[in-house]
Amino acid sequence: MRFGVVVFPGSNCEADCFYVLRDVLGAEVDYVWHGETCLGRYDCLVLPGGFSYGDYLRAGAIARFSPVMEALAEFAERGGFVIGICNGFQVLLEAGLLPGAMLWNESLRFVCRFVHLRLENDSTPWTHLGKRGQVLRIPIAHQQGNYFADDRTLDELEKSGRVILRYSEPTGEVTREANPNGSARNIAGICNEGFNVFGLMPHPERASEEVLGSTDGLVIWRSVMEYAR
Repeated sequence: MRFGVVVFPGSNCEADCFYVLRDVLGAEVDYVWHGETCLGRYDCLVLPGGFSYGDYLRAGAIARFSPVMEALAEFAERGGFVIGICNGFQVLLEAGLLPGAMLWNESLRFVCRFVHLRLENDSTPWTHLGKRGQVLRIPIAHQQGNYFADDRTLDELEKSGRVILRYSEPTGEVTREANPNGSARNIAGICNEGFNVFGLMPHPERASEEVLGSTDGLVIWRSVMEYAR
């Protein structure tokens, strides 16, 4: 399986993703510059975290106009796997590849810490090696991670099983106190209708080795690799 890690001006988590995919998991992986438009050699594209184009206007608003994004949309339409992490999730929302929008955190402050996430759907390409109700411990680092959508969209996401991760207590209980940013219904990650496009605010690449304090992020990486095989 070959991964492509998309790099925008201002990305700052591309090396983390590249390292985990190549050195921890042994996958084939390349960096993909934001001006690239030929993506046919990849099985999965990664939009990493950071501050694409300085997050001017709002997070992801400029990056969505990069040449790579038109090609990425076509790649996803053909069934290619796409994962957007933190800023990558914001870019996917701005590009209309996932529904909803990101608001500033309720605290209006940057939040950087480990959070607990309840796995809501274990039948997706990204989570099938986990178990529904399993609690993952993965860090976040963002200032605009407050996921918002209207009630109709939220209801549809829930009904179709497209809410993949939800902020929770270590016990799995979903509470307001466990929500680090005010995200609607404690949502931390969602998929598109085909389940091949996945956006999440937590950073699985930062929870992929014991030295980092958690390996729970490997559930996501290994799931998509196994699914693709």
